[in-house]
Amino acid sequence: MAGVGAATMRFTVSKCIAAPPGSAWELLAATGTWTRWGPSVTAVEPADADLSEGLTGRVRTAIGIWLPFRITHLEESRSWSWSVVGIPATSHHVDAIPGGCRVTFGVPFLGFPYLLICQLALGRIARELEAADSHDPGLP
Repeated sequence: MAGVGAATMRFTVSKCIAAPPGSAWELLAATGTWTRWGPSVTAVEPADADLSEGLTGRVRTAIGIWLPFRITHLEESRSWSWSVVGIPATSHHVDAIPGGCRVTFGVPFLGFPYLLICQLALGRIARELEAADSHDPGLP
Protein backbone atom coordinates (compact mmCIF):
# COMPACT_ATOMS: atom_id res chain seq x y z
CA MET A 1 0.00 0.00 0.00
CA ALA A 2 1.40 3.41 -0.89
CA GLY A 3 0.10 6.86 -0.06
CA VAL A 4 1.03 10.48 0.46
CA GLY A 5 0.96 12.05 3.91
CA ALA A 6 -0.57 15.44 3.10
CA ALA A 7 0.55 17.20 6.28
CA THR A 8 4.17 16.07 5.98
CA MET A 9 4.41 15.72 2.18
CA ARG A 10 5.89 12.27 2.46
CA PHE A 11 5.21 9.24 0.33
CA THR A 12 4.69 6.03 2.27
CA VAL A 13 4.75 2.31 1.61
CA SER A 14 3.49 -0.30 4.11
CA LYS A 15 3.33 -4.04 4.63
CA CYS A 16 1.21 -6.07 7.02
CA ILE A 17 3.33 -8.76 8.67
CA ALA A 18 2.21 -11.80 10.66
CA ALA A 19 4.61 -11.14 13.55
CA PRO A 20 4.43 -9.29 16.87
CA PRO A 21 5.01 -5.51 16.68
CA GLY A 22 7.77 -5.80 19.29
CA SER A 23 9.72 -8.14 17.03
CA ALA A 24 9.39 -5.72 14.13
CA TRP A 25 10.53 -2.83 16.31
CA GLU A 26 13.57 -4.78 17.53
CA LEU A 27 14.58 -5.47 13.94
CA LEU A 28 14.12 -1.84 12.83
CA ALA A 29 15.69 -0.20 15.88
CA ALA A 30 18.98 -2.12 16.23
CA THR A 31 21.66 -0.71 13.96
CA GLY A 32 23.29 -4.13 13.69
CA THR A 33 20.28 -5.48 11.78
CA TRP A 34 20.05 -2.77 9.13
CA THR A 35 22.29 -4.66 6.70
CA ARG A 36 19.93 -7.67 6.88
CA TRP A 37 16.88 -5.79 5.67
CA GLY A 38 18.14 -2.56 4.08
CA PRO A 39 19.12 -3.13 0.43
CA SER A 40 21.02 0.17 0.31
CA VAL A 41 23.01 -0.41 3.54
CA THR A 42 26.07 -2.70 3.57
CA ALA A 43 27.61 -1.60 6.90
CA VAL A 44 26.72 0.58 9.88
CA GLU A 45 28.79 2.34 12.54
CA PRO A 46 28.00 2.04 15.37
CA ALA A 47 27.05 -1.55 14.56
CA ASP A 48 25.68 -2.41 17.99
CA ALA A 49 23.62 0.62 19.01
CA ASP A 50 20.03 0.84 20.09
CA LEU A 51 18.43 3.93 18.67
CA SER A 52 18.14 7.16 20.59
CA GLU A 53 17.22 10.60 19.37
CA GLY A 54 20.41 12.40 18.41
CA LEU A 55 22.42 9.22 17.82
CA THR A 56 24.97 9.79 15.08
CA GLY A 57 26.95 7.38 12.98
CA ARG A 58 27.53 6.42 9.41
CA VAL A 59 26.29 3.90 6.88
CA ARG A 60 28.08 2.39 3.92
CA THR A 61 25.87 2.41 0.85
CA ALA A 62 25.53 -0.37 -1.70
CA ILE A 63 27.98 1.53 -3.92
CA GLY A 64 30.60 1.66 -1.16
CA ILE A 65 30.29 5.29 -0.06
CA TRP A 66 30.13 6.05 3.67
CA LEU A 67 27.51 8.65 4.63
CA PRO A 68 26.89 10.24 8.05
CA PHE A 69 23.48 9.87 9.69
CA ARG A 70 21.63 11.31 12.67
CA ILE A 71 18.47 9.99 14.33
CA THR A 72 16.14 13.00 14.28
CA HIS A 73 13.01 11.53 15.86
CA LEU A 74 12.34 8.54 18.09
CA GLU A 75 9.09 7.37 19.61
CA GLU A 76 10.15 4.22 21.45
CA SER A 77 8.61 0.99 20.11
CA ARG A 78 6.69 2.95 17.48
CA SER A 79 8.69 5.12 15.05
CA TRP A 80 12.01 6.68 14.15
CA SER A 81 13.31 9.01 11.47
CA TRP A 82 16.75 10.03 10.39
CA SER A 83 18.71 12.41 8.25
CA VAL A 84 21.54 11.25 6.02
CA VAL A 85 24.21 13.78 5.08
CA GLY A 86 22.01 16.32 6.89
CA ILE A 87 19.06 15.69 4.54
CA PRO A 88 15.76 14.35 5.97
CA ALA A 89 15.53 10.70 4.92
CA THR A 90 13.36 7.67 5.68
CA SER A 91 10.88 7.40 8.53
CA HIS A 92 10.08 3.98 10.00
CA HIS A 93 6.82 3.10 11.79
CA VAL A 94 5.43 -0.01 13.47
CA ASP A 95 1.72 -0.32 14.26
CA ALA A 96 -0.04 -3.20 15.96
CA ILE A 97 -2.85 -4.72 13.91
CA PRO A 98 -4.94 -7.86 14.43
CA GLY A 99 -2.72 -10.85 13.72
CA GLY A 100 0.56 -8.95 13.69
CA CYS A 101 1.85 -5.54 12.72
CA ARG A 102 2.08 -3.05 9.90
CA VAL A 103 5.50 -1.63 9.06
CA THR A 104 5.50 1.65 7.15
CA PHE A 105 8.36 3.56 5.58
CA GLY A 106 8.01 7.20 4.60
CA VAL A 107 10.25 9.20 2.30
CA PRO A 108 10.33 12.94 1.64
CA PHE A 109 8.38 14.15 -1.36
CA LEU A 110 11.44 14.46 -3.59
CA GLY A 111 12.71 11.03 -2.51
CA PHE A 112 9.77 9.11 -3.99
CA PRO A 113 12.00 6.87 -6.20
CA TYR A 114 13.47 5.44 -2.97
CA LEU A 115 10.09 3.81 -2.29
CA LEU A 116 11.24 0.94 -4.52
CA ILE A 117 14.12 0.26 -2.13
CA CYS A 118 11.71 0.56 0.81
CA GLN A 119 9.41 -2.00 -0.80
CA LEU A 120 12.34 -4.43 -1.08
CA ALA A 121 13.22 -3.79 2.55
CA LEU A 122 9.65 -4.50 3.66
CA GLY A 123 9.76 -7.85 1.88
CA ARG A 124 13.02 -8.75 3.63
CA ILE A 125 11.61 -7.68 7.00
CA ALA A 126 8.43 -9.72 6.49
CA ARG A 127 10.35 -12.85 5.45
CA GLU A 128 12.69 -12.63 8.44
CA LEU A 129 9.99 -11.92 11.01
CA GLU A 130 7.51 -14.46 9.69
CA ALA A 131 10.21 -17.16 9.53
CA ALA A 132 11.28 -16.39 13.11
CA ASP A 133 7.66 -16.36 14.28
CA SER A 134 6.96 -19.75 12.67
CA HIS A 135 9.91 -21.26 14.56
CA ASP A 136 8.81 -19.96 17.98
CA PRO A 137 5.65 -21.77 19.14
CA GLY A 138 5.58 -19.59 22.26
CA LEU A 139 4.68 -16.48 20.28
CA PRO A 140 1.02 -15.55 19.88
